[in-house]
Amino acid sequence: MKFPNDQIIAVQGARVHNLKDIDVEIPREKLVVITGLSGSGKSSLAFDTIYAEGQRRYIETFSAYVRQFLGSLERPDVDKIDGLSPVIAIEQKTTSRSPRSTVGTITEVYDFLRLLFARASDAYSYNTGKKMVSYTDEQIRDLIVSDYEGKRISILAPVIRSRKGHYRELFEQIAKQGYVKVRVDGAITDLEKGMKVDRYKTHDIEIVIDRLQVANTPEMLKRLDESIRTAMYAGDDVLMILEEQTKTPRYFSRDLMCPESGISYPVPEPNTFSFNSPRGMCETCNGLGHIYEVNPGKIIPDPAVSIKAGGIAPLGEYKKSWAFKQLETIGLKYGFLLEDPIDRIPPEALDVILNGGKEAFEVDSKTLGVRRAYRIDYEGIASFLKSQFADSNSVHIKRWAKGYMDKITCPSCGGSRLRKEALYFKIDERNIADLAALDIGELADFFENLSGKLDGDQKKIAAEVVKEIKTRLKFLLDVGLEYLSLNRGSKSLSGGEAQRIRLATQIGSQLVGVLYILDEPSIGLHQRDNTRLINSLKALRDAGNSVIVVEHDRDMIEASDYVIDIGPRAGKHGGQIISEGPPEYLYDHHTLTADYLSGRKTIAIPSERRTGNGAHIVLEGCTGNNLKDITASFPLGQMIGVTGVSGSGKSTLINETLYPIMNAHYFNGVKKPMPYKAIHGLEHIDKVIDINQAPIGRTPRSNPATYTGVFSEIRSLFTKTTEASIRGYKPGRFSFNVKGGRCETCQGGGLRVIEMNFLPDVYVECETCNGKRFNRETLEIRYKGKSIADVLEMTVDEAVEFFEHIPKIYRKLKTIQDVGLGYISLGQQSTTLSGGEAQRVKLATELSKRDTGKTFYILDEPTTGLHFEDIRVLMEVLHKLVDKGNTVLIIEHNMDVIKIVDYIIDIGYEGGRGGGQIVCEGTPEEVAQDTRSYTARFLKRELFPSEVIAN
Repeated sequence: MKFPNDQIIAVQGARVHNLKDIDVEIPREKLVVITGLSGSGKSSLAFDTIYAEGQRRYIETFSAYVRQFLGSLERPDVDKIDGLSPVIAIEQKTTSRSPRSTVGTITEVYDFLRLLFARASDAYSYNTGKKMVSYTDEQIRDLIVSDYEGKRISILAPVIRSRKGHYRELFEQIAKQGYVKVRVDGAITDLEKGMKVDRYKTHDIEIVIDRLQVANTPEMLKRLDESIRTAMYAGDDVLMILEEQTKTPRYFSRDLMCPESGISYPVPEPNTFSFNSPRGMCETCNGLGHIYEVNPGKIIPDPAVSIKAGGIAPLGEYKKSWAFKQLETIGLKYGFLLEDPIDRIPPEALDVILNGGKEAFEVDSKTLGVRRAYRIDYEGIASFLKSQFADSNSVHIKRWAKGYMDKITCPSCGGSRLRKEALYFKIDERNIADLAALDIGELADFFENLSGKLDGDQKKIAAEVVKEIKTRLKFLLDVGLEYLSLNRGSKSLSGGEAQRIRLATQIGSQLVGVLYILDEPSIGLHQRDNTRLINSLKALRDAGNSVIVVEHDRDMIEASDYVIDIGPRAGKHGGQIISEGPPEYLYDHHTLTADYLSGRKTIAIPSERRTGNGAHIVLEGCTGNNLKDITASFPLGQMIGVTGVSGSGKSTLINETLYPIMNAHYFNGVKKPMPYKAIHGLEHIDKVIDINQAPIGRTPRSNPATYTGVFSEIRSLFTKTTEASIRGYKPGRFSFNVKGGRCETCQGGGLRVIEMNFLPDVYVECETCNGKRFNRETLEIRYKGKSIADVLEMTVDEAVEFFEHIPKIYRKLKTIQDVGLGYISLGQQSTTLSGGEAQRVKLATELSKRDTGKTFYILDEPTTGLHFEDIRVLMEVLHKLVDKGNTVLIIEHNMDVIKIVDYIIDIGYEGGRGGGQIVCEGTPEEVAQDTRSYTARFLKRELFPSEVIAN
């Protein structure tokens, strides 16, 4: 299908990674889907060629001076790209890992909320709950005249409020300024030389500025103006009026002030409500919402053990050191020995051991018949851990100290992150933290109904800001994120959620003429919400942008304007364009994608479901996050699917409650589970394995061979070659992580890091070893004609053939091949693996171990990044696990997986607060008939297509 030259992005001769010198024309201002098997080269074309060239051209626009700080980005291996617009990539790995980053800060909705509260909120006193007031000097003067006319008053300037000290210097300073009277703790007194007050009591001190009889005359008004100005200057914008007859004080302030107690707040600014600004953040937790508190149970894990035997975990067993000398001294004072079990030590002694103490004492020496003096000067183990965690510059020491601490909600701000004053500014009786805690759907409703609850001036001030907030919230609702709240940390977002937030932000920015590239935005999204996501992408296209989506989702492919299918297989067997054109053209080609879309190939539904072994794990009373006191029963010996709309509570139930309980039971895991009442049936299994999508390594040194352990076996094999034996090489010689065999220029990385001052670091190939990681002597050792570097460059498929006669190596490689990763190379950097690939590497690692038939596997969306054919291969592997008696639990949205599990637990009904309940459970056939479940509607299409068509 031909397009005019000015309407295409023309890529010629792309050879990045496995691309085979391909030419492709991508239509502009269209929704284009790039699909194909996992590892076929989709991301190589979209991200490593088109986006990389766009980014390189952007940096080329900077001056030579700026470029010297940025370094030069390598040009992708492509002959030519024409028609390239400015490129924005929305990937899965781009959210901030900072604990200060939240959904509200990423989307900028929280910034507009801060502005709204700074300009249109009402302030209330945290002492009395009364509405705060502020006055101009003229208003104060008029109020004094109207309320106190004919009465004798004192005008005072408060300088000290409820604080301890003797304040001798303050009294001297006041006297030097020419004042003669002060009011101390409610009594007016003359200033005297050397005057001071009791330093251990709290005091209130005011300067007497003026004493007068109020009258409505020009002279009196002038005197009042001057006295008010002077009192405001001395009292930091607050003054006090004291009627001399009744002695009743009354406060006035230019700032916001409580008319009863006299406390005042500064005039609010947007950063008053920012937990990232010193003006707004809670001082206890520094705006994080949580603090780390020492857990005595972790310091003394077993009170029956003595101190000498290592009962105090941070100190370990007894050794001659100052710390143990001090403990012996504490023992002398409180009458215990280090050999005594800790539970027999007196509580007051334990308090000194944990929290420290300073005291001197004398003890009678029975042997010498004299008194000996001792001195305890002990910081305390808990205090020491706190100070090391707070002040140490060493990451290792911080991590060590953190091991004895618990993360708890900040007691000062209750997790809101803000200082007390910020929480007493309210709109419609809600403070900013209340609004940030609402689900986005509820927040949108709040703003829809807000205008009727604001008064005239507030409505006028708030109009534009509220309009911006509503617009941004609408975009978030359009991409299916109504269940998130603004205070949700960005670290806890899934790849798909983070991507959809960025997508909503980009739609809100309303740019035109941009090329957007997205990496599987449908991840983690229930089928119900797919249409909304597709409509959002179409809105981006209709605004005059080009949209390229790397995707496997059937709905997305069918809704696109143009499809590019890359294949025919993965890795070295892919990298070619096997079909391109509108979706309807795709069905005529006999590619794997076309076969699955047209129904010529399907993932078969099992003829019968497994009934399991009759045992269950029952989890009772789960109330974490949005779970509504639910009880879930997991039948063992079956494949279980946990389904439900995004945000319904699936991850809370499984990843945050069930897995931490099981991990603590079998492996002494320390992660605290979400609240629950009881769990039964753990005796029926003997271990739990969680296979999630977290990266298998965060540096280029980590790769599938090292993670699965197969590289250790390969290194041992190389040491047994004749040449290696003659040279005396040990396995360490063939490691790129230790000195000896590695290239020292790049220290075995194969890459050198160029630090970019304003952009992420860039990795370039090492010029000494040309990316091979090892030095020349190591590369001279060969097994079957291949060096250790050649082996790392092999794909898993090639390595399976190469090592088929070495059982230990073959077994591990075969499991990687069985989970559909035959196309990746053994030495591929783990940072370049997708979430789905990393998960399958973990799965392969676990599969290569001998299973007991009583293992409980947990997989969170294992189909991420998988083509229909890859899903079929993966599910065959998982079925084999269950056939051996193991239990496999899968959290999933993909109907191709849900239709072939044995048992479904569907959680809903909605996301966020509308979720947290078990809607239905049973076999897929039973669940499909439930009219309340969103999952059931889509499952019915897969299981009973003829019924759906008839209806």
